[in-house]
Amino acid sequence: MLLLALYVVPFAGVVSWSVTQPEIGFAQYWRILSGGDMTNVFLRTLRIAVISTTITVLVGYCLSYYWVMGSRLRQTILEVCIFIPFWISVLVRAFGWLIILRDNGMANSFLMAAHVITEPLGTGRNEFAVIVGMVHFMVPFSVFPMATVMRKIDRRILLAAHGLGADPATVFRKIFLPLSMPGVFAAFVMVLVFSVGFFVTPAILGGGRVVMVAEAVFVQMFQTTNWGLGAAMSVVLLLLIGAIVGLAYRLLGVRSFVG
Repeated sequence: MLLLALYVVPFAGVVSWSVTQPEIGFAQYWRILSGGDMTNVFLRTLRIAVISTTITVLVGYCLSYYWVMGSRLRQTILEVCIFIPFWISVLVRAFGWLIILRDNGMANSFLMAAHVITEPLGTGRNEFAVIVGMVHFMVPFSVFPMATVMRKIDRRILLAAHGLGADPATVFRKIFLPLSMPGVFAAFVMVLVFSVGFFVTPAILGGGRVVMVAEAVFVQMFQTTNWGLGAAMSVVLLLLIGAIVGLAYRLLGVRSFVG
């Protein structure tokens, strides 16, 4: 009953707006699917989400490996590097990257002072800045599921492979990497779902030039008061996320997500 009151009833209201505002019909859904501006927003969101998720999982895998397999000192250093950003607000991190990446920011100032470049690289207010901000925020979320799976790998199997003459690269490629793939898939799905619905980081680092679905819904509902289109985009976004989670559940099973 609580879920019905908190989720199903409000969602039913959103669905109702999407087919009744400003008039009854499916015109808002047709606008989203017809290949126009709203379709481009969804395609841009998926492209940025897939790119940022892939980079996040690669960075997170390296951190997870050295966190689980490293010495106690290395584990302590990585724990500090993982947990401190995790506790900092997404708003603070986004503004921090804006200060670093804008045309007259710290990155361009340093490179120009070192005579590496002669003019700003234009790293702020674009997709590059958005992806950097999203990757920085999402890395801790990718580390935890992968580290959980890596900790369950039996070290005796690795020692046996070493004892039989396999070099470290072969042990990693043929034993450790395949056994850790459930954690990689779980992290990829989790980060992808979060990335598709990102709002604060694209809004700040994109500066209105890189509009993703969540920001577009906000604009339609609270700035242009086009409630019907905003509601239709929310429904399509929810169905998209549901499809990703459903596909992952079919392929991986729920155990991959709970460790």
